[in-house]
Amino acid sequence: MTAQLSDTAAPPAALPGCATVARMLGASPAGTAADMRCWLLIEQPGPWTADALEKLLDEAFPAERRELLENLRRSHGLRPLLIRRPGKHQRDPERPRSVYVGGGEPGNRWLERLEIRDLSELAELDLQAVADGAGGLGTRVRGPLFLVCTHGTKDMCCAVLGRPLASTLDTNHPGRAWEVSHVGGDRWAGNLLVVPDGFLHGQLNPAEAALVAKSALRGQVEPEQLRGRTSAPTAWSQFAEIAIRRQTSLSGLDDVVAVREEPLPESDARVVTVRGGDDFYSVTVRRRSAPPRGESRCAGLVQPAGYVTENIAQL
Repeated sequence: MTAQLSDTAAPPAALPGCATVARMLGASPAGTAADMRCWLLIEQPGPWTADALEKLLDEAFPAERRELLENLRRSHGLRPLLIRRPGKHQRDPERPRSVYVGGGEPGNRWLERLEIRDLSELAELDLQAVADGAGGLGTRVRGPLFLVCTHGTKDMCCAVLGRPLASTLDTNHPGRAWEVSHVGGDRWAGNLLVVPDGFLHGQLNPAEAALVAKSALRGQVEPEQLRGRTSAPTAWSQFAEIAIRRQTSLSGLDDVVAVREEPLPESDARVVTVRGGDDFYSVTVRRRSAPPRGESRCAGLVQPAGYVTENIAQL
């Protein structure tokens, strides 16, 4: 049942976390995945500060390489993230770091692993090859990997709700589970990113995360609590793809792909053409005009943007 939270001010300590508020509001994570078409995953054991990723990148990359990384993030969706093994976060200076590079575009999903002993080695990576999906930088990895956001200094909900997911996945799938730095959308914790599949899931409990992982190992996608395909061009396309997956029960990674998107004149809706199996569908998606809102202790006012499916027609 959807709950409407009071706007009456309350002491921050007495307020629920943002992820709890989103659930109480009945908010759906569909259509909220961040743009991540390819990845640079850097193992960083130990505790993470809120700006741990930025500090590591500043240390690892000279200014011109750092600028290239930011440019490729904007133009190609190259997303750098920190990863660490679930459990106690301790640094072992004698052990090399794992680094994963890969891409999640339909038809060209790939993942490679390499080891480094010093962060300066990252500056030698061919970032353009990662962005272009060329690979050839390390040893091929047969995915998937399960990345659970536990970045508590970014938002406590990610740590509180994410760590049980990471623990469960590590127990069920040793070597495949990692904790990951902020992937966006702390209000959707627990967040699980599957790479190189490129699907981000939210509002998961450990049992639901186990189901997502089980499906991913079969090359399938669970549509419930799916935030979206991270390589989809827009949130509208993400939402339309999820709508078609739910309607058709198509579950393969590339079974459902948005191929075109057009705004409706004088409207806040868009028409997305989606290929679903051998068929094509026209999906009209409208932004929810008045999303509910509520106060939380960790993110202030929570007012999740949302979308609704106005019409689905087979073409």
